[in-house]
Amino acid sequence: MRQGHIRTAVSLALAALCALTARELSADLNPAFDGVRAYEHVRHLVEIGPRPAASGGIRQTQAYIIGQLKSYGCPVEEHDFHASTVLGNLPMKNIVVKLHGTHSGIILYTTHYDTVRIPNFVGADDGGSGTGTMIELARLFCARKNSLNVWIAFFDGEEAQGDWTDAASVQWNSDGSNNTYGSREMAAQMALAGELKRVKAMILADMIGPSNVRITRDSGSTHWLVDFIWETAAQLGYKNTFVDQDYAVGGDDHFSFIRRGVAGCDLIDFSIPYWHTTEDTLDKVDAKSLGIVGQVLSATLPRFERKFP
Repeated sequence: MRQGHIRTAVSLALAALCALTARELSADLNPAFDGVRAYEHVRHLVEIGPRPAASGGIRQTQAYIIGQLKSYGCPVEEHDFHASTVLGNLPMKNIVVKLHGTHSGIILYTTHYDTVRIPNFVGADDGGSGTGTMIELARLFCARKNSLNVWIAFFDGEEAQGDWTDAASVQWNSDGSNNTYGSREMAAQMALAGELKRVKAMILADMIGPSNVRITRDSGSTHWLVDFIWETAAQLGYKNTFVDQDYAVGGDDHFSFIRRGVAGCDLIDFSIPYWHTTEDTLDKVDAKSLGIVGQVLSATLPRFERKFP
């Protein structure tokens, strides 16, 4: 009897070990969005310092983003271009991950990684939070078998070049804008290549890092896509984060695609008091908030695949 009990105990232990190993393997094959990992990316970006277009800081940022993406096995494309600005002809770079699916449709997940040209501005939230989130999202999607094509884009030159404080100088949402250079460049190139018609949705993550983040419904975004994302958030229990309140966002990267007929949505918390000030520091970013937004973003992809089979 004693030997029988021992054999039973050993069998149970082996079964438990196998179950644990299976769960660990499943976690490796289907990793979950990790807000702490996203936060660590933001921390690294802040340590670089100011990251305006065509600066030494942004070149370090580009190297970091590309290095992280390649470490996850993601196919990385660097799209270099020059932007004609009031500060001159500035070199800029969009960084794009293109994951091929079995169908022709494309889902675009995007952010901008440059910071506004203000002395000592480190852009933890504005420029950092979206970038950290998209790097972490790439880790998940690059390990996933996708039926739709998934593109993850990091835009350069979202911030206005020149005097951003002069509202009259900012010509939003046109080819004459003095901001959104990277997204306008990508949208134009995709139009030339005939790729825009394949894009089912474009999601932009901008300032999403504050503690107790509250993302309002951008009234300029595509309504069905806003509803789709908010429904996803509600299913995950995040109604208090994705709130049922309208707010008009002007001059952001999603308009570069919306005005060309692509469904687009901007995820942004514009209630923060430190926008475009040197108070936009690492302490303003919360790993929990990044985790919530990242979980919602990652959950949209299987829902898109069911919507566009």
